[in-house]
Amino acid sequence: MSTPGPARRVTVVAARHGEAVALVAAEGPGTELSVLCVEEDGKDGRAALDRALADAERRGCRVTGAPRTVGAQDGHAALLRELRTLNPQRVRLADPDPAHVSYDEERELPVHGEPAENAAAALTALAAAREHQLESGTPVFVDCHRAGADARPDAASQPRYPHPAHWLTEGFDGRLSAFLPSAAGIVRWTQREPGGTAWQGPELLPGPRLMPGLRVVRDMHGFPHLFALRRIPLKDGGDDIAVVRAAQYRTGHPLTPWHSLGGPNSGNRHRSREVGFPAAAFDGTGGLFVFVRNFGHSVSYRHQGADGAWTSWQHLRGVRVADELVTVTTAGGEVELFARARDSAAVLRWYRSGPDGAWAEDRAVPFSPRPGSMAAGPEPGTVLFRDLRTNEPCVWWPGATGPVPLGGADDGAGPVTGVRGVEADGWSYSLLVRSGPGGTCAVGVHAEGRADAGVWWNALPVDSDVMPAAVRDRAGAVTLASVMAGSRLGLSHRESPSDGFEFGHWYTV
Repeated sequence: MSTPGPARRVTVVAARHGEAVALVAAEGPGTELSVLCVEEDGKDGRAALDRALADAERRGCRVTGAPRTVGAQDGHAALLRELRTLNPQRVRLADPDPAHVSYDEERELPVHGEPAENAAAALTALAAAREHQLESGTPVFVDCHRAGADARPDAASQPRYPHPAHWLTEGFDGRLSAFLPSAAGIVRWTQREPGGTAWQGPELLPGPRLMPGLRVVRDMHGFPHLFALRRIPLKDGGDDIAVVRAAQYRTGHPLTPWHSLGGPNSGNRHRSREVGFPAAAFDGTGGLFVFVRNFGHSVSYRHQGADGAWTSWQHLRGVRVADELVTVTTAGGEVELFARARDSAAVLRWYRSGPDGAWAEDRAVPFSPRPGSMAAGPEPGTVLFRDLRTNEPCVWWPGATGPVPLGGADDGAGPVTGVRGVEADGWSYSLLVRSGPGGTCAVGVHAEGRADAGVWWNALPVDSDVMPAAVRDRAGAVTLASVMAGSRLGLSHRESPSDGFEFGHWYTV
């Protein structure tokens, strides 16, 4: 059982009462929940929100007061005043850049299924949350609910910007760093000494105006690279959204400048705003691949060779995909891409027959994942996910006839991740970590390369406000990380580096 702690303060911000319903439905138990609306709504919208809030209380949320309307004329300033009073740890918003549902050929404009006011309210609220974080100095985490996602209790697993799965990482000098996206940019915590329990942070890293998402990928030398989306105002109005990248070459020191990779639809204020969130991986030669879903709902990518030269954006033909891409690197050093299909429950895979081979599409991947649950597995070439029907964690790799169930089906959401090479009693194990119901943390273990032999799951006494993360450092020590109430980093270490899988008490920094 998890140890009860201070309630997580979550504020939902929506254009109107009716639009807040899906955001409230995505909130799990143990939350202190408040709702802000930019404009008044009709009787039906207010009644629907009242029902959603009553359902949230039955799920274990504590609703703090009636929904408040701030008014569109003074939206940013009024939202900022409310956020100063509420001081939320997390803010839930609508999709600021929803995908189009059709295209008006005559006007050359995309047609959206969501009212424009929803995206405008989300951008206004994001700006207010950013300013509030800069004033308070405390991280404010943001979830943007993907437009068109199901209004179910597990809909939090369908965010516009994916929750980072591998946000705890080891640097070149053996010290750990934790990176998380926030309203004001990337925040970082840094371990002071390798293997130690003293940390510094949270530190807001300087950088451009980023959207609240992050992908962290280590290169073959152990340096972490960060990938995000940057919003850039255009001179003729509107915004361009570009993929950006920075790297940390010295633990605890400034990142490199954020380098823009542009996007497959850059320069077009209507098309570029729909760019998907980047997925990236390094191959065995040190080359880097960056993939995104483009405006046409297919995949575009750029490649940086080991010599540092970049290709232009190139297009992978195939089935249209959802904005959920996952990269893996095989034991042979080849990068492969997995993507959830847009119009079915299928998964597509792209692979190459060698470093210079053409990309081929595999439409026979034999599993259907829960949206928002895919992630690279700890063993080369493997993909972890939650089964669409049962929510049970599973693993699959190319060549396997079907997915391998890992046990531990529950009401949790989000991806499953882990680390390999965890030694115990002379054997090597893979350790898995996932969120459980209400944000609890569960750890599973199986013999490395033998997930089919069974996984031993253990619930840990902690509630995490983000997807928990795990890392094994070069000394073999395993560390788990979470974010607890008050936006504080929570950490726990494996008690023995070579015997058993018990973890010590959780402490915060």
